[in-house]
Amino acid sequence: MIKILIVDDHPLILEGIKALLADNDTITVVGTASNAFDAIAFLKENSIDIAFLDINLPDISGIELCKKIKEEFPDVRCIALSTFSERSYISRMIQNGAMGYLLKNSSKEEILMAIHQVHTGSYFMNVNLETSTSAENPKPTTILTPREKEVLEHIAEGLTSQQIADKLFVSVLTIDSHRKNLLTKFEVNNTASLIKLAAHQKLI
Repeated sequence: MIKILIVDDHPLILEGIKALLADNDTITVVGTASNAFDAIAFLKENSIDIAFLDINLPDISGIELCKKIKEEFPDVRCIALSTFSERSYISRMIQNGAMGYLLKNSSKEEILMAIHQVHTGSYFMNVNLETSTSAENPKPTTILTPREKEVLEHIAEGLTSQQIADKLFVSVLTIDSHRKNLLTKFEVNNTASLIKLAAHQKLI
């Protein structure tokens, strides 16, 4: 059972998501909070898998809350909930540890897909970065976590997964997972295309 916490100061959103997930036998909403303070207090007393975080909270922003959760509760995976599709919000949430970004008008299918993908360690975004980028910067740069950037740089150096794992003191499975996420994010099928596109975006 995937345990969910929903953090949002709009009762309609809280009840709406709870209702959407109510008939799913693999997911349970174990708590809700209307601000960051209550969310942290809940997390100190309860074990959860995924936290849905509204970006606009009354005390501190969901962006800051995400960072705090990743620091204090590293096993909790965060999904942003927002009415904003601007790339700056998406980038800041991902940089602070979020593994998903959902618009508040998302369908039930998208919400379920996000939960299951994030729970298995993959990223999920239903925002088209092409349409959320300003006219001055029409070609978006792929958003990477610090660890993904590190792995990407080692891949560009020609290191194998085993060599990268040894360098970063993690398992080969972890590196393979990062490779898979990088291919997905860049929307390519092989390492050569990955390196070419990353270089074009000046990420390596």
